[in-house]
Amino acid sequence: MKTLELDKIEKAGRQPISTTGSLAVIDALLSESVTTIFGYPGGAIMPIYDSLFGFRDKLNHILVRHEQGAIHAAQGYARVSGKTGVVFATSGPGATNLVTGLADALIDSTPLVCITGQVFAHLLGTDAFQETDIINITTPITKWNYQITDATEIPEVLAKAFYIAKSGRPGPVLIDITKNAQLQLFDYIGYRPCIHVRSYRPNPIVRPEYIEQAAKLINEAKKPFVVFGQGIILGNAEKEFQSFIEKGNLPSAWTIMGMSAIPTDHPLGVGMLGMHGNYGPNFLTNECDVLIAVGMRFDDRVTGRLDKYAKQAKVIHLDIDPAEIDKNVQTAVSVWGDCKETLPLLTNLIENKSRPEWFKEFEIKKEKETTTVIEKELNPTEGGLTMGEVIQVLNELTNGDAVIVTDVGQHQMVACRYAKQNKTRSNITSGGLGTMGYALPAAIGAKLGAPEREVIAIMGDGGAQMNIQELGTIMQFQPNVKILILNNSYLGMVRQWQELFHEKRYSFTDIQSPNFVQVAKAYNIDGRQISQREELREGLKQMLDNPSSFLLEVAVLHEDNVFPMVPQGKGVAEIVLSKEEI
Repeated sequence: MKTLELDKIEKAGRQPISTTGSLAVIDALLSESVTTIFGYPGGAIMPIYDSLFGFRDKLNHILVRHEQGAIHAAQGYARVSGKTGVVFATSGPGATNLVTGLADALIDSTPLVCITGQVFAHLLGTDAFQETDIINITTPITKWNYQITDATEIPEVLAKAFYIAKSGRPGPVLIDITKNAQLQLFDYIGYRPCIHVRSYRPNPIVRPEYIEQAAKLINEAKKPFVVFGQGIILGNAEKEFQSFIEKGNLPSAWTIMGMSAIPTDHPLGVGMLGMHGNYGPNFLTNECDVLIAVGMRFDDRVTGRLDKYAKQAKVIHLDIDPAEIDKNVQTAVSVWGDCKETLPLLTNLIENKSRPEWFKEFEIKKEKETTTVIEKELNPTEGGLTMGEVIQVLNELTNGDAVIVTDVGQHQMVACRYAKQNKTRSNITSGGLGTMGYALPAAIGAKLGAPEREVIAIMGDGGAQMNIQELGTIMQFQPNVKILILNNSYLGMVRQWQELFHEKRYSFTDIQSPNFVQVAKAYNIDGRQISQREELREGLKQMLDNPSSFLLEVAVLHEDNVFPMVPQGKGVAEIVLSKEEI
């Protein structure tokens, strides 16, 4: 993009021009093709906001109601669009309000560039008003951070920030800029994107011998099993992955973050892994002879007890981050590289085999789960509404084409278990950190990142109250976000554990809520409450057909539980289908 500052430089005969640090920040954003910023102004970042004022036609700034809302919105934007999310916040509390989102983005590999204002350089270390050491605070929860005290550093540091955030395994970067650097005039020679950082290798060289070793194991396997994560989506390798499993005829299960990398009804997709994943893929992890992990990190929610995890299997691990290989699960063959590059190489060498008896084992386990759990959850004939039947009707009305943004808790597990998804980048959730309050702002960002898609934020009554102030952002900027609250009047997942493992001592998990519909209406957002099965389809249809944002509150069973479940401290093959089995 030819920016204003570049235009001035060209007019000056490619000579340096005198500009401010804050204008150099704006020029960097335009040069990186940024179009949307989520932020909240304050004293220490005012010079940047003042420069932004002159570029309102090029940079769409979304004024959120809390900095945590800004960073979750940027996460939703990045996850659905594949672009780097950008956040502005001021010093002190503005910066510290980003902390949860930074930790969330790091563990979920979400590319962000967060720019925070800081007090004048000569005041650093004096406990000045709204001064905090955000660099030391955020060092363990960012991919990289840096403090700028001199404007001459701004172009190079921001170029490096965008490169690091997006390359290799993506992650959040925080750049803290003192106010004097924002105001400082300096000789600016233009913005040059970064393409290399010394000692940083985001694109490792693939070693053919490991591809060959992996292919040999797969071809010799009688019971191969693929487990895959978000690395496929981050690497834009959905087609390569589908070709791989289809040529090898390989049963494949997704992590919560890998969901939607292939359509959920793909014939080789055998379901979701994890504590509340499907029965078959969890149980049969401990029956396979070769386990092929692609773009996933063997999180404890996926493995259960590590000393009981896939001990019989030879493990092949494909990942771009060498720190993940052999971290939790010992591999027989590790393939370090970008799966967009490694998967086609592996596909070329593997054979197509039918393995009917192996697939039959997945079918038997699926039938058992369907009879014991799924049928009751999706098609109840009496009693209160279940979360599962809400998701089932939503599937029928959206045909699996919507972006589903979930919060954290029972509704998250139910949505991920039962939501139908046909397109990639359709499942936006806080997978690693498990951040309540994530869904509403992330859905705002997702809608801005993919305005052509239907975006539905699904949350519980607890999480809905954690960032409910972002209804104000919807009121002001009017992204067409549908809000579905599944209200069981409890902090449901904690209550489930109290019931199952703490003798039903419901210690502070019953929670009262406001009238969500009336709260929404105070923000000029239409809404409706339903509690009867007969109202469900029509209520969901009203939500989806509404031309603007709409809040639908559904009263669901108070004490329903999510099953199957791998109890804490148990192995994946000890997964249970009901509380009677615990």
